[in-house]
Amino acid sequence: MLEKYADLLAPIYEFLGTSTPDSWIEEAKKPENLQRLLVDHMHCELKAAQSAAFLIRKYAVDNTSAKTLLGWVKPYEDFVYRKIGDGQFGASKNELIGSLKAKPEYAYNQDILDKMVRLIKEELHHFEQVLEIIQARELRVQSLNASRYAAGMIKHVRTFEPAALIDKLIIGAFIEARSCERFAKLAPFLDEDLGRFYVSLLRSEARHYQDYIELAEQVAQATDPARFDVTARIAEFKEIENALIAAPDEDFKFHSGTPVAA
Repeated sequence: MLEKYADLLAPIYEFLGTSTPDSWIEEAKKPENLQRLLVDHMHCELKAAQSAAFLIRKYAVDNTSAKTLLGWVKPYEDFVYRKIGDGQFGASKNELIGSLKAKPEYAYNQDILDKMVRLIKEELHHFEQVLEIIQARELRVQSLNASRYAAGMIKHVRTFEPAALIDKLIIGAFIEARSCERFAKLAPFLDEDLGRFYVSLLRSEARHYQDYIELAEQVAQATDPARFDVTARIAEFKEIENALIAAPDEDFKFHSGTPVAA
């Protein structure tokens, strides 16, 4: 199933430095956990789109574009958080493409805008795909609290710019890379249709991780690459991320740590 993805996955494994614990896979493949796994995955796709939209609004576009951008993910937020709508979003994820304007202060603003717009579009498409699977299997869409994973990294973000932006981009890379690694490791243990779906996500998730790293390096190069050493910062966040994945975790989620035995 994964043989042809070996070259794509190898740099992700090297970037992460550690594999998902087998005990997480054992928990994830249990039929009784499928609903929770899929619903949390759906939430994660929305959060990924929201995070990318935040980066665009805060750093890359003018005020008019920032206000316009707020409406892009609103139908999805309404469905998940406010129970508004039936989960049919039509072409809403494509409506704003081309209408946003990058601020001219830094050349990398246009790259942030271009890469994050593409990421948002793809994450919202994945959201719709996961929701379709949930509905087809007649599973319940439930509210779930966020896992500790992203928050456990975000609390280490530096408080001054551009260091904060660089850190947020690196965190985005780790989240995307870990998602890709888990999709690949879990897929062989799922039913054929679901396993095939998770394999279909590998290329986009791998590209997202690369986009985040490229943007972090661009920001550093445009400001002070000696002071803002992206490679060193990646190494620091790797330790943080690995610790979160290895730590005992009672709250099973897509990005949770090592499951605690019941």
